[in-house]
Amino acid sequence: MATTSDLPEIVRVYNTSIEGRLATADLAPVTVSDRASWFEAHDPTRRPIWVVDAPSGQEDQRSRLVGWLSFSDFYGRAAYNATGELSIYVDPAAQRHGIARALLAEAIHVAPKLSIETLLGFIFDHNEPSLRLFRAFGFEQWAHLPRVAKLDADERGVIIMGRRVAP
Repeated sequence: MATTSDLPEIVRVYNTSIEGRLATADLAPVTVSDRASWFEAHDPTRRPIWVVDAPSGQEDQRSRLVGWLSFSDFYGRAAYNATGELSIYVDPAAQRHGIARALLAEAIHVAPKLSIETLLGFIFDHNEPSLRLFRAFGFEQWAHLPRVAKLDADERGVIIMGRRVAP
């Protein structure tokens, strides 16, 4: 479970994804103060943020946090309380080591305990690694929003991946 002291590292990992234009619609790095209210909106009992630390002895000089997952409210209305949106970010140096897979598997397992019956992922339509990951865990494409984001000169779409986790 993330604590306030993790927020600088959460932001650092998030910012590593901006330049690649694959995983976030932010175009410039965010600051810890930019993300403070986002962090505070995550109630650990119903919309937690989880962090993954580097294995002991493998931390780099700057950081021990190599990835994170957040459960967020979907659409902010009471009728959607049983739906959660997932976000997963992994430090580039730690990618392809199963961190995102482990986080997603645990999120699916824990979601019903958080009173979440439906999980969503909002993924750029050109982000094949994330789309493959979600598909591998039984998520289906529920919507495609073509050309809704402009990343520099490129117009990109968003695919909404969904999965029911409760009957």
